[in-house]
Amino acid sequence: MINLIYKSLAELIGTFALVFVAVGSVNMSWAFWESLDVLGSAAASGIIVMVIVYSIGNISGAHINPAVTASLFVTGQIELKNTIYYIISQLGGAIGACLLLSYIFPSIECGTVLGTTVLASDITFASGILIEAILTFALVFTIFGVAVDNRTSTKHAGIIIGTIVFLDIIVGGGLTGASMNPARTFGPALVLGHWADHLVYWIGPLAGGTFAAIFYKKVFSLKTDNKTDIA
Repeated sequence: MINLIYKSLAELIGTFALVFVAVGSVNMSWAFWESLDVLGSAAASGIIVMVIVYSIGNISGAHINPAVTASLFVTGQIELKNTIYYIISQLGGAIGACLLLSYIFPSIECGTVLGTTVLASDITFASGILIEAILTFALVFTIFGVAVDNRTSTKHAGIIIGTIVFLDIIVGGGLTGASMNPARTFGPALVLGHWADHLVYWIGPLAGGTFAAIFYKKVFSLKTDNKTDIA
């Protein structure tokens, strides 16, 4: 139990760092340049993910994303109790980061206040789910390939996972915000009370991540040590 608490704390800290940087980079862009620089936000998110993977990967596995944790649960890599603790910790970290950001940037008034993920005007609810599912499929498939499957070295896992996050945001940032992470969207939504199309960012990532995990396991015969500490 004590070990699980340490792991959950690592997940809270890791998700806090992710959301603080990912959401904070959006606010910095609006505050000082009055435009949303997708490239800058993508780079910030990709780099912080890489740093977190190498920082807490050996402690909790550095899931920092309910969709990743769920994908590991459905493939038997993590127990239900751990799954619940991890997701609660991830949501807590995201909320904490957004509360701090709302204090740091109290007067920003723009269409993407506090980095809230929103659908582009021509993207429907269903299309948003599909886009988020595809982006998260790419993320989770990559994670399974470079960090979960024990047939590969995890030496460069952080770099590769950070890169796929960067690329996903470049592709989908202008369409849905490229959340790929329910916690990353939940934090700003709760703090601001902005719930428009919120289910897109739960259904899409959870569906895409779960499908990627099952697909990898069934098609590519996932080989693991059945440990819960998987990045």
